[in-house]
Amino acid sequence: MDMGSLRTGIGRILWPGLIVILAALAIVPGALSNPFYAHVLILILLYASMAQSWNILGGYCGQISFGHAVFFGIGAYGAGMAMVTYRTIPWPGVIIGALLAAVVSVAISWPCFKLRGHYFAIATFAIVEIFGRLFMVWDWIGGALGLDYPILDDSWKYFLWSINKRGYFTGVALLFVMIFGTVRYIERRRFGYYLRAVREGQETAESLGVNSTRVKLTAMALSAFFSACCGAFFAQYNYRVDPPMVLSLDMSMRFVLITILGGMGTFWGPFLGAAVLIPLQEYTRTYLVHFGPGVDRMIYGILIMFMMIRQPKGIMGFLAEFGIIGRTGGLDAFGSRDRDAGREGGGK
Repeated sequence: MDMGSLRTGIGRILWPGLIVILAALAIVPGALSNPFYAHVLILILLYASMAQSWNILGGYCGQISFGHAVFFGIGAYGAGMAMVTYRTIPWPGVIIGALLAAVVSVAISWPCFKLRGHYFAIATFAIVEIFGRLFMVWDWIGGALGLDYPILDDSWKYFLWSINKRGYFTGVALLFVMIFGTVRYIERRRFGYYLRAVREGQETAESLGVNSTRVKLTAMALSAFFSACCGAFFAQYNYRVDPPMVLSLDMSMRFVLITILGGMGTFWGPFLGAAVLIPLQEYTRTYLVHFGPGVDRMIYGILIMFMMIRQPKGIMGFLAEFGIIGRTGGLDAFGSRDRDAGREGGGK
């Protein structure tokens, strides 16, 4: 068996295999008995889901946004207001928040998409600041004090657990599978090719009949919807929500940097970025706390600087460099692009 066939075989079983592993961790008794390890696994899946949500717009479509904290925050406040303000279950708030985030994303993106390159990125920076200040003074949603959750019984009804983290792990695993499964579906469909066409050259894509505005707005709405779902989970997991937690440039940068670390425009990049960053972040906070606050961010900053200098394509670029994935398969791991190219070239 040649290396290309081996990579193809691994690629076919990797995604189903990961789903099986997540299901086993959620079901097998004692698999998540250590609270710290469970916490790290939950954060890996959450941040991977957040990064993949951003990757739809920033990686596949090429529209670099630093404003996803807005949609993340809307989702978080949707769940928070359902629980705290209206004293009901969080699920209606999650759905309303996600849909509202999609609508808001289209409303603010329509004029912003008239900008190109770094001008679009700067505009998204401003949007985060505007919404952050607005939420800080908006008394209806708790203002600067935010919303503190009541103490309720552990249940799926309220999506709250205090005794153990198994429920949270199961929930974030389902969220992870939903987001990554959606991206896996669309990346090989017509819409996925439209996204990549717009990224590679908007004018060229339009000359071939692609409605670039519709493609970008659809990508933004889908990205915002999933980001809001992640924000709702974040609020439930932390038992509270306030503007600095969810509506900050720091939160927006996490969406971007995790994806850059793993590899933009790739299916596995967001997961690999989170799998490296989150354990590094949590273990340095735990074991290097005596060096003072911010050590984890210093290490992360050094890692990002090294990555940008050594391999701008991120961890996926390193995997391609060492032959673990196809060198021409920059978008899809384990040679899927190589395989497609072989078909188009007569199988040579």
